[in-house]
Amino acid sequence: MANKSRRARENAEKVDRTKVYDMNEAFDTLKGFRKAKFDETVEVVVRLGVDPKKSDQMVRGAVSLPHGLGKQVRVVAFAEGEIADACKEAGAIEVGSDELAAKIEGGWTDFDVVIAHPSMMRVVGKLGRVLGPQGKMPSPKSGTVTPNAAQAVSDFCAGKIEFRVDSGSNLHVPVGKASFSSEQLTDNTRAFLDYVMTLRPATAKGAYIRNISVSTTMGPGLKVDYIQQ
Repeated sequence: MANKSRRARENAEKVDRTKVYDMNEAFDTLKGFRKAKFDETVEVVVRLGVDPKKSDQMVRGAVSLPHGLGKQVRVVAFAEGEIADACKEAGAIEVGSDELAAKIEGGWTDFDVVIAHPSMMRVVGKLGRVLGPQGKMPSPKSGTVTPNAAQAVSDFCAGKIEFRVDSGSNLHVPVGKASFSSEQLTDNTRAFLDYVMTLRPATAKGAYIRNISVSTTMGPGLKVDYIQQ
């Protein structure tokens, strides 16, 4: 614990809590942190000026990151016949219908994303109480319920991320690994933020993006400036 505390103190000393960092500078600072014993995930938290209790201000979606996530994304798919074969070929770790639903209902949740062909929603619909709380319930808005199920599997395996605003009006997303270059992290973060900007609800008042912070799994957060390009 002593080593962990020392690392945490050293990293915290490298952050100016009163400063809003340029994005490249923020990632350069993160890259200068004393490293953990594993390749930490870099995360972005965005506070939005929306009221998620209002259905017309629920911000959610999915976007492909130019440099992926630097990790294997475990995707399962609900599909049958030739579409199921194509999903398996595209990288899904499990493909099925009623038998896959039964496995998930039985407690298996060792996956990151669920893709469903529209014809399978009769099966997937009953999994809401299992997948909903984990944020894994497929939805047309996030591109996880689609006739092009195999393409969706391929996209998410390659680093497409799904997100939705939480009850505190925040978006939490991974944008890569600490081993990524600052340029790769900046590219991924900008791709995410630029897409979020396109989702601004018409009824949202005032500033849409209120603040942004970036951090590694074990590191302190840095406030970041965002200027659309």
